[in-house]
Formats: sequence, C-alpha cells, structure tokens
Amino acid sequence: MSMYCYQCQETVENEACTDVGVCGKDAETANLQDLLVWELKGLAALGEMAREKGIVDEDVQVFIVESLFSTITNVNFDPEWFEKQINNGLDLRRDLRERLEAEVGPIEDAALPEAATWDAEETAAFYEKATEVGVRSTDNEDVRSLRELLTYGIKGIAAYADHAHVLGEQKDEVNAFVQRGLAATLDDELSVDELIELVVECGEISVAVMETLDEAHTSTYGHPEPTEVDIGTRDRPGILVSGHDLKDLEELLEQTEGEGVDVYTHGEMLPAHAYPAFEEYDHFVGNYGNAWWQQHEEFEAFNGPVLMTTNCLTPPKDSYAERTYTTGVVRYPGLPHVADRSEGESKDFSALLEHAKETEPPEEIESGTVTNGFAHDAVLDRAEDVIEAIEAGDVRGFVVMGGCDGRHPERDYYTEMAKSLPEDVIILTAGCAKYRYNKLDLGDIGGIPRVLDAGQCNDSYSLLKIAMELTEALDVEDVNDLPIAYDIAWYEQKAVTVLLALLSQGVEGIRLGPTLPAFLSENVIDVLVEEFDIKPIDSVEADREAILAELESSPLIDASAVAAD
Repeated sequence: MSMYCYQCQETVENEACTDVGVCGKDAETANLQDLLVWELKGLAALGEMAREKGIVDEDVQVFIVESLFSTITNVNFDPEWFEKQINNGLDLRRDLRERLEAEVGPIEDAALPEAATWDAEETAAFYEKATEVGVRSTDNEDVRSLRELLTYGIKGIAAYADHAHVLGEQKDEVNAFVQRGLAATLDDELSVDELIELVVECGEISVAVMETLDEAHTSTYGHPEPTEVDIGTRDRPGILVSGHDLKDLEELLEQTEGEGVDVYTHGEMLPAHAYPAFEEYDHFVGNYGNAWWQQHEEFEAFNGPVLMTTNCLTPPKDSYAERTYTTGVVRYPGLPHVADRSEGESKDFSALLEHAKETEPPEEIESGTVTNGFAHDAVLDRAEDVIEAIEAGDVRGFVVMGGCDGRHPERDYYTEMAKSLPEDVIILTAGCAKYRYNKLDLGDIGGIPRVLDAGQCNDSYSLLKIAMELTEALDVEDVNDLPIAYDIAWYEQKAVTVLLALLSQGVEGIRLGPTLPAFLSENVIDVLVEEFDIKPIDSVEADREAILAELESSPLIDASAVAAD
C-alpha cells in the first residue's frame, strides 16, 4: 500500500485508492498532498494562537486557502509544485512563530502540535514524513471519519473562498473558521460530539462563503439571466475554457476580442453565458461538450487550445496534451502553465491566442441549444408564478438534482430519474450533474422550464436561497414542509461542502449517490441518518415513488388533486 486516499466518490471499491488514484494522481503526489494538509493544520494551530493576540496574517490565510484548493480531486498532479509549496509553508510558519514569540515570549515545542513544529531542510525528508501523517494516522475510526468530513468540507470552503478572493471579496469569519476547523482536527481532546458540532458549523460557514462568492460574481458580472446557449460550433479556430474561474474567462475574452478566434465553455463554465457582462463579446459563442469526465474525447475533437482554470482536469492524452494549458493552482507535469497575475494586472493569455490561430476549427459533436441562468434572482422574480402554479395544482413540487457528475455507470440513475418524473415536477439543478439530463426535451409548465439550472456547483447557494425565500413566501414553518425533495449526486470535496450547507439549514431527507462517502464510518452514517435522514439512492422506481410521496406530503399540496401517474 503506497498511498491511502478516499476523498472522492470514485475511490477504488468505495474503500480507498492505495496504489494510484482513480483520478490519475500517483502515490508520490498523494503523499505530498497529505503532508501539505498536515502542515496546513499545524500552521492553522499556530495561527489560532496568533489570532488570540491580535496577529492576523493575510498571507497565511491566502496560503492556507490556495494550498487546500490544490489538494481537491482533479486539481494539481505536480509533485514538484507540492515540494515547493511545503517549503513555502515552512517559511510562513517560521515567520509567524517569530512574530508571535516577539509578542508573548518563547513558546515551547511541547505546547504545540507536532504539525506546527516539524521541520525539514531537504525534500527527501518530506516523503518519509508524508507516510506517517495521512488519513490513517488517526486510529479511532469515528474520530477519523469526522476529522476527514470536516477537512473535506473545509477544502470546499477554501475553493469557494479562493474564487471570491480573486474578485476582491472575502469574509473574516470564513478565514477564521478555516484555521480553527483545521486546528481542531489535531486536537485529541475533542470528543465525537464536539467534532459533530464543528461539522455542523462547517455547514453554516459553507453557506456564508457561497453567499460571498455569489455576491462577488453578481456584483462583478451582473445577475444571471435565463439564456439559450449554442452547443454547436462555428468555422473559426477556438479556445475552450473549463473549470470554474470567471475572472480567468473575463481576461481571456478581453485579450482575444477582434483576433479571429472564438471562445467556448466546457463543463462547469457553461453558466458563464448567463452573466450579462459577457454578452458584449461576440466571439464568446457557446458551450462545447459535457461534464469533466468526457474531456478525453471532447478535448481531442476540439482541435484548439484548452484552458483549465480550476479542478476538473484529468491526465491528458498525448494527442492534445501540448495544447492543454493550466493556470492558478491547477498543474500537471509537462503541461504549459499560465502564470498568476501581478497585482493590478491581468494574466497573459497570449500563448493560447497564438496557439489557437494555428489550429483547425472545432469538430462539431452536437448541435442545438441548452438553457441555463436560473439562479436565485431569475427564479424569485417569478416567485408569484411559481406559487400560483403550486396552489393551482399545476406544479406538484421540485426535485433538487444538483451536484457532481462522474464516470460510474450507476450515474445513469439520474438520467432515468429525470425522464421518469411526472410532467408536473420541476428539476432544480446546479453543478455538472445537470449534464445527465439538461439536453433532454422535458418541456415546461406554463412557461416555466422543467429543468431550472442555477449554475455551477458553488451556485447551489441559489437553490438554498430559493428554498428559504419560498418558505417565507408560502408561510410554512419549516423548509422541509416545502414540496421539495433532494436527490443529490456527489463526486469531490466541494460537494461535501454543499451537503454540509444544506444540513446546516435543517434540510432533511437527502438522497445521496451513487454511493455514500467511503470516509464516513458506520457510526457517523448512523448519526447523519438519525439527525438528518440522509439515505443512499435506491432504484429509480423505488426512489421515484418515495420522492412523489414526499412531495405530496407537503401541507401545500392537495394530494387528492394529484392525477394518477
């Protein structure tokens, strides 16, 4: 066993990847990621002591957030980068400790966790230490499970905080919790109950960080509007943008305007087309392809350069590797990388532009349009129509089918579920799980599309805000009284963040699939079932009947008026 990683849904046999990650991450990189996360926990513990004395180091906060983001599934595969990052973390920790000791006097190593004192002068020592500090360094299975659940939730928070920070938005309460939560995973004195409380708080902070990112996006680019997006191609060279980062997209569009090159989105970047700020770019022409896991075929067929702005990268095929560019925390050995922006300046995407001019136009793989842009403002602007449709019996309810897509054949469940739901049920979605059904012709209800796509996975905040606003507008006491059922797909750590956000707001009865997380112990699963009624997905037929029963149990739905299906 050369590594141990079980943070994503596709981990081997739903237990753990022990030789190489299903994502393509090798053991060397996996172990360095473990060491970096452990180091960050130690830095956070020292940061907590400093914060108590009024010392808050923004460089430390940014470093922790960016580093955590780099360890999310399908982000960074470069061991040399992790070696440098670990060294940078050691330098930051030494400096922070010096500043703290200048304030309070010498601190004995014994007063700090080992993660805050361990040091190394040579990178060879990293690899030796890395094997000691991974997931299995916590013996108690339930404590380990809760520590990992908390850590993965914080990783997702870090990803969203990083996006917001790029746009100049951040909240101290988020940064403070990231440090406090990480430090808590080193505290052997914490009980299981105390860890559960931290996990719930992690959900509350998840809501706060997604709200911050929503504010950053909408204040910069406007509120998303319902938009028909072309999924065909034009007869010009193109650049394909994948990931989630809208700032990178904005700068790329600015630098390619008038250059005879088109820009397409892929995967989680599809929702960018709904932001008013991007309407002015005539060369921003459509979306190409589907969810992240189909990129091998789609990137090959695209012909032009591809820009990976965040997670969702899979090890590239030789046929398109040399035209796959990374940026930000995304790295893969041998791929060209676009450097970070200097303060007050844009990133330089000229290499992609020149590369694109030498390539053939994209091969068309489909045609037509797909609709998105149903974020909270767009839906709540039509709240009266929605409420009237519910009260008139035209809408039986909503099924939230957001989250992540993935490679498992079992994920066909979500396509079949979408097909099987009655014509008076609306699907609410966000994240790349939508690609399982967003191109189906499911029709509309009185002009309201039956698939309302709120955007990226971080835009799940919209789904939560819609539910909360409807709770108030319909004068029900509890969000669970709404005719809304939750049938969520998950893949990586940002989905864990979204799940914890929903739980923190009291949402119950969530179906989760295609498997429950491997990092949850049986006892922790029992707690989640008892407190929140979390359950694994079953067959389409069984879940469909249960979902309809849940919708019809809402006090807002007249079950006697619901037609037989």
